[in-house]
Amino acid sequence: MTKPAAQQSWLIDSFENAQHFGNMLENICDPFGIGKSAIHTQLAWLCHPGKLAESNVQLAQKLFDLQQYAARRYWGMQGPDVEEAHPEDTRFVEPEWSDSVSFDIAKQWYLILTHHIQDMLYETPGQSVQAKRQTAFWCRNWLNALSPSNFFWTNPVAMRRAVESNGESIKRGWQNFLEDAKLGTVRMSSTEEFKVGENLGTTPGKVVFRNELFELIHYTPTAKAVHQVPVVIVPPCINKFYVLDLTPKKSLIRYLLEQGLDTYIISWRNPGAEQAGTTFDQYLQEGLDQAFRVARELSAQPQVNAVGYCIGGAMLATWLAWSSQQYAGSVNPVASATFFATLVDYHSPGDIEVFIDPATLDWLDGKMAETGYLDGKDMAMSFRMLRPNSLIWNYVVHGWLYGEKLSAFDVLYWNMDTTRMPAAMHSWYLRQFYLHNNLIKPNALNVAGHDINLENITQPVYAVAAVDDHIAPWKQSFRLNHLLTGDKRFVLSTSGHILGIVNPPVSPPKRAFWVGQAERHQSPEHWKQSAEHHTGSWWEDWMQWLKPQSGELAKAPAVSSRQYPALADAPGSYVLEP
Repeated sequence: MTKPAAQQSWLIDSFENAQHFGNMLENICDPFGIGKSAIHTQLAWLCHPGKLAESNVQLAQKLFDLQQYAARRYWGMQGPDVEEAHPEDTRFVEPEWSDSVSFDIAKQWYLILTHHIQDMLYETPGQSVQAKRQTAFWCRNWLNALSPSNFFWTNPVAMRRAVESNGESIKRGWQNFLEDAKLGTVRMSSTEEFKVGENLGTTPGKVVFRNELFELIHYTPTAKAVHQVPVVIVPPCINKFYVLDLTPKKSLIRYLLEQGLDTYIISWRNPGAEQAGTTFDQYLQEGLDQAFRVARELSAQPQVNAVGYCIGGAMLATWLAWSSQQYAGSVNPVASATFFATLVDYHSPGDIEVFIDPATLDWLDGKMAETGYLDGKDMAMSFRMLRPNSLIWNYVVHGWLYGEKLSAFDVLYWNMDTTRMPAAMHSWYLRQFYLHNNLIKPNALNVAGHDINLENITQPVYAVAAVDDHIAPWKQSFRLNHLLTGDKRFVLSTSGHILGIVNPPVSPPKRAFWVGQAERHQSPEHWKQSAEHHTGSWWEDWMQWLKPQSGELAKAPAVSSRQYPALADAPGSYVLEP
């Protein structure tokens, strides 16, 4: 090799080594790309000085208007606010934030600045929508953290309560802070009032099957006669199943039993380091497929009606596409499918998308390699960061600054009862579904020996989404209707990811829903325009759809059998594992 060629090779190697070192340093210091996205945004604005100047003029005008407003307030004159909080922003609703001139000005100054910065980030020239969303997400979390409502000396309500309680609120707030620090999280609910198996998850039943992945619970029928085709529920493996069996009045399980449906549910194991290598294929074959087989054999029926919730719904959709080939030429084990708050098209999954990029997933893989799993607290905090004011700072203010005792709320208790995810399965799921969106691509995924195509799913489908769902946005959930070829009925419920589903019939009704048949060519907006609007719970509409799919009424089958003896009382042992 000649000397110039050798020098060139050395320079290339040096550059590649430096680049590799830079990538390693970035993954260690900035795994989520926060600093990189901020720098790119600043450079983008600097490359458009005209637009930057125009934006700065708008900010200067708002601040000038605030000065005039402040002058009028100090002279005792009232007038409309220069900047108002968004309707869903409840941080400044207490009268002290408006009655006190100083705090009113501080509040509006903060709102002007934060609203302006957020608007600028979404209007950044020359950046992709995803880049804008990523930068805005991290900036919004920082700005929310710096809100004057989050600090004692800039929160007039906290100071008033301290005076009124002779400092007792400060003492209680400090105790709340210490308890949160000990648990490593900001609690959303009191934990002393709840215990799974005693006042949560209390519907009677038996564990009739158990393996390394799950326990299958068969519930004791409460009706004199039941529909012969059983219902098997696949809950999300990132949470515990009893969200569908909370208190008796909120329990979907009890409701199904009262309606005369033979009901089973999967209770996923909370995996540890020993399950690090568990794969998505195993969840399908040793999980869903096994559960359906046991329910069919115990009920002596050739098919079941399957229900999937969140990632459980994504698993169910994958299993249905897989089973169309696995059971080709014979009766498919699933007669109908119901999906709760389920994504199958991950093209635009909402703000969770900020965590889904190759660098972040590489960092996450490294983190999971150390433990063998993703800790449930990490996952829960990621979801809470999607709504930081309502899911984080609200509890900081009321618990730490106001010293309030946490209320006992069953849904929030369940939300804190987190579970882990095995490293191999979770990494595959995030990359294949979220990052590459391969589930909707015909034959792009090979699962358990078969190429997957969602168009092979021909079973009748009932799908439910929620208007305010920040985990599975309803318009993206609606995309399921574009991909499946069978008959489809779609429901859009008010509320969010949990309360839109845990939505029992009550009088007077608390919620409402839109419902109608869905066609493959329809857009979400077009479907909603033609859908029927009802007050109340969609559970009753679901029963009108599900019962005709569930066979004739007959004597209830035995809860257990010689082949599948009762291993434990519901809710089983896996749900109790920490």
